[in-house]
Amino acid sequence: MPLSITAITSKVLIAFPSLPTSKIVKPCTFPLKNDGNIAHPRANAFMASRSLKFVANSVFGDGSVLVAFNVPFPSDYSELLDQARNAIELALKDNRQLMEIEFPTAGLESVPGDGEGGIEMTGSMQLIREFCDRFISPEKATRTRIFFPEASEVKFARQSAFGGASFKLDYLTKPSFFEDFGFFERVKMADRVKLEDELFLVAYPYFNVNEMLVVEELYKEAVENTDRKLIIFNGELDRIRSGYYPPFFYPKLAKLTKTLLPMMETIYYIHNFKGRNGGTLFRCYPGPWKVLRRLGNKYKCLHQQEVMPSLKEVALDILTPA
Repeated sequence: MPLSITAITSKVLIAFPSLPTSKIVKPCTFPLKNDGNIAHPRANAFMASRSLKFVANSVFGDGSVLVAFNVPFPSDYSELLDQARNAIELALKDNRQLMEIEFPTAGLESVPGDGEGGIEMTGSMQLIREFCDRFISPEKATRTRIFFPEASEVKFARQSAFGGASFKLDYLTKPSFFEDFGFFERVKMADRVKLEDELFLVAYPYFNVNEMLVVEELYKEAVENTDRKLIIFNGELDRIRSGYYPPFFYPKLAKLTKTLLPMMETIYYIHNFKGRNGGTLFRCYPGPWKVLRRLGNKYKCLHQQEVMPSLKEVALDILTPA
């Protein structure tokens, strides 16, 4: 897609706008090819996406063109999955290794708990399959290992959403003899991973507190210091970030806020807030974090910043009027 400018300039400046109250996102400079296209895969991926708007805002005196990319809030799950796929592809080009995708599955405006737990997990499973079909090429399917919370979920996945798929399906934990009392056995990750594995996708590891501890083990033993990538899909990590699990009772889980989570890039994220002052916290990599409020059929951006705000900050400081 050539740029609609009269003269071919020497470079294009990519910037993401931010409000005065947020940190300024540093712009990136990309060269132009002779045909006027941006000579950088990250920019080309943006321009190829049907979900992203490409707008030339202004031309500087030195010949640079300021280009702003805007990812709208998705209108449905098909658009959401396309946006998430584009975001992941850009993150991989930036060599991100540990990534998170998080969004509600009971409806784009829903919050955790709106749907029954089992139904939400089943919805996530179906959406993960659709995401994989969009993102992972057939030749790489056998080098992709998808971890579900436990063995029973793997069995259900093979009989439903992942029936006939070439992806390797695996599990994080398995019930012990004392399953009725909430005890599960951790699976040694070194025994699950194979040499040819390139990508790990972990599906909704939040039902049991041990699941995220196993994810950390997976990252340390099979991803860190390798070329492999790990994506956590709908892990409800906000529970850990917000202190939902008291550190006194869950010290290992609380420790993840200082060990695993700081290394993670949240690639795609939607969290809704209900009530009179409701809204949405939205992010699509590499864009800023946006706080949106729905007005009819449109969303108005109330605030945006470079780093992820806490849910408490969004609810009390941004969505609640002074």
